Amino acid sequence: MRSKSQRPYQIKKSGIKDKNIDRQILILHKAMLDKLCKQPSLITQVLDTLEQRRESGRLRHGAYLTWYCALEQLQQDPQLMYRTLLEDSPRMRKLRRNTPLTGILTEQERQQALFEQACGILSIDQLLN
Repeated sequence: MRSKSQRPYQIKKSGIKDKNIDRQILILHKAMLDKLCKQPSLITQVLDTLEQRRESGRLRHGAYLTWYCALEQLQQDPQLMYRTLLEDSPRMRKLRRNTPLTGILTEQERQQALFEQACGILSIDQLLN
């Protein structure tokens, strides 16, 4: 039997737990972006967080540019902002795990977003059909 160091391949450690966490993070980001679109004044708070993280070294330059450029689209092309920040790629999944969109949702809004997506809330018309 080969030891781990002798394997000609690498085992990727992303199980169902990681996928569920990423799914929840994605749901929360969608809710946060929806709220930003409804209340654009919140963008100042997000950009401040982004700047603080960059200045303290908690955010690399490439990640900073990705977040900044995407959020800058809030007024001009919100759909581009959504597509960029909700993209299903390893890089964006990693960036969303260290989001600058903290404090956007209240606890009730966060719970509601997760509940609606987890339960697949249906209207009465959808239930009858």
